[in-house]
Amino acid sequence: LQDIFARRYDAPRNVQLLHPPAQLPHVLSVTKIKYPDHFRQILRVTPYTFDRITAKICTDPVFVNHSHCEQHPVNVQLAVTLYRFGHSGNAAGQSAVARWAGVGHGTVSLMTRRVMTAILRPDFMAEAVRFPTAEEKEAAKSWVEARSCKAWRGAWCLVDGTLIPLYDHPHWYGESYFDRKCNYSLNIQVVSLPNLCIVDFSYGHTGSTHNSSAWDGTQLKRDHDKYMEGDEFVWADSAYPVC
Repeated sequence: LQDIFARRYDAPRNVQLLHPPAQLPHVLSVTKIKYPDHFRQILRVTPYTFDRITAKICTDPVFVNHSHCEQHPVNVQLAVTLYRFGHSGNAAGQSAVARWAGVGHGTVSLMTRRVMTAILRPDFMAEAVRFPTAEEKEAAKSWVEARSCKAWRGAWCLVDGTLIPLYDHPHWYGESYFDRKCNYSLNIQVVSLPNLCIVDFSYGHTGSTHNSSAWDGTQLKRDHDKYMEGDEFVWADSAYPVC
């Protein structure tokens, strides 16, 4: 028994598994340049957006470590994170993503954590998600008027909720994550312009949270008088209250 505890593993652990070549290098060096539409299908963003995000987060201190083992380039870490977020089920598992990227299983989680740490910095969020300027708001109003009527031009933005499914119910208060579609999920509120540019959002709500309640978490709802003027209003479906 002491020998078992000393060795911990009965089976040999020096077996090297043979894996096919990683696809990530080809995606970043070939697909991104020659086939941007395929690149967007794989990582869910355009090459331009991918490069902009990489440039914004590359100087974040989370990507600097004082070790003899250097981190992977920031664009590689971002690609792994986007690929993981763009899939669900087994395809988003560490093993599947690790094989696709040609990295270790634990490295997938490390990369995801680093990228999200950089993206959730207050300064990055303030620059990436902001309310429109006067010119952008007027352009949105003109778009609405051109496709509806003059009386509705004040609706320069729209809000809706989306459910992000979870792999399994959380251990703590798992029943509160059960949504109307019989999945365990998170409720995310998104406010955007007609051109789909996101200007506000709210997160952290369980799947059972009604849209009318999750809507209260948005900055637009909390500071309504600051961002809405005169006859301006927000496009929404019947799940939201009339204010």
